[in-house]
Amino acid sequence: MSLRKNILSALLLALGLIIHQIVPGSIGGMKFDIQLTTIFVIIAINMDFKNAILTGFAGGIITALTTTFPGGQIPNVIDKIITSIVAYLLLKILSKFLNKQIVVAIVGFVCTVISGTVFLMSALLIVGLPAPFTALFLGIVLPTALTNILATTLVYNLVRASQKAVGFNV
Repeated sequence: MSLRKNILSALLLALGLIIHQIVPGSIGGMKFDIQLTTIFVIIAINMDFKNAILTGFAGGIITALTTTFPGGQIPNVIDKIITSIVAYLLLKILSKFLNKQIVVAIVGFVCTVISGTVFLMSALLIVGLPAPFTALFLGIVLPTALTNILATTLVYNLVRASQKAVGFNV
């Protein structure tokens, strides 16, 4: 991976950290995970499996540090790594058949649902849930997934436009 790709990934993860830090916790301390948006964009732009795993791990550590969910540190790392692998595979497969804009939107939704489900299941097994699974899924995961359709597409387009403006093509 080139230095430029590493810098871009680090900047996007830092952006995700800032956004994740200012989003307040809601139902049971669970918060809307906007860090996923930056993870999906990094994977969509770099399209490298090692980068996907590293991005998932780094994103998991970042969200673990800023979580308001009781005992959510380990589930954050688990869900980000699994979600990053699924996002990479979805991007790789769907990009052959669909426009990249559509693929990014699909990944934003599907992988956010996967992330939320893996997070809740691992939290349930490791520390328990502060509210019913269904309430957390319907109250946090699904609205976040819908939000991430727009957020992921918007951030992806902004990054691609800025890359064209500075003449940096990945």
